[in-house]
Amino acid sequence: MQTITLNDGNKMPILGYGVFQIDPKETQRCVEDALNVGYRLIDTAAIYGNEEAVGAAIKASGIARNELFITTKLWVNNISHKNARVAFMESLQKLGLDYVDLYLIHQPFNDSYGAWEAMCELKNEGLIKSIGVSNFYPDKLTDFCFNNEVKPALNQVECHPFLPRFDFESTMKNLGVTMQSWASFAEGQNGIFENEILKNIASKHNKSIAQVILRWLIQREIAVIPKTLSKERMVENISVFDFTLDSSDMESISKISQNPYIICNHRDVKTTEFLLNLAK
Repeated sequence: MQTITLNDGNKMPILGYGVFQIDPKETQRCVEDALNVGYRLIDTAAIYGNEEAVGAAIKASGIARNELFITTKLWVNNISHKNARVAFMESLQKLGLDYVDLYLIHQPFNDSYGAWEAMCELKNEGLIKSIGVSNFYPDKLTDFCFNNEVKPALNQVECHPFLPRFDFESTMKNLGVTMQSWASFAEGQNGIFENEILKNIASKHNKSIAQVILRWLIQREIAVIPKTLSKERMVENISVFDFTLDSSDMESISKISQNPYIICNHRDVKTTEFLLNLAK
């Protein structure tokens, strides 16, 4: 598995398995399948409600802890210095682990600076290996890096062919922050699996559209965490290291963004209100 070295020196698989919107009753089976297929990065979050199932799958796998990379996230209602430690310890207990590899501020709201102080303390105590953020836009991320001694190791953002985020990519490279894509397949929306450009490139390489998308991101050094409930698709998604997209492929995919599509705009007031209300 190809890895990325984070700005704190820790190594992370560039491709992992995400469990967003997977029912807790299905999560253990799915994570067990993913680990069996060869995934070693598992991405969950407190708000997903399936940390316990992820922990059960990890325990059942028998895989040595140092071979795994586990990510979870701090939800909006606990993004403060007062609440971050308690929320983290709850996640750690549910996962059944002694530490997590990556802990993220899930949304750019509430007291992110206070929460970051608490996360730095937890990192210094060895309970977290790396700390980062999620859904921070370039201006917010720049401000956050400028005003914190410890920079985020990673920023997880929506990124797919309809929303390539080249501006995000450039900012993060300048700041030394690793970029990770969520919704790499645009959650299957906007006709992504019927897109003619992607179809042609997939046919050219004898690969699936999903594999082409993941390869496009990986060649940009953007980490990916695709989700699927199917073990067959898990195998497909991890089988993207035996081919390379050429410059014409990469350029063609960049043209897809002429038909932009965004799942979650964090600058939209209604979106912000929705996410904040989830914390109640």
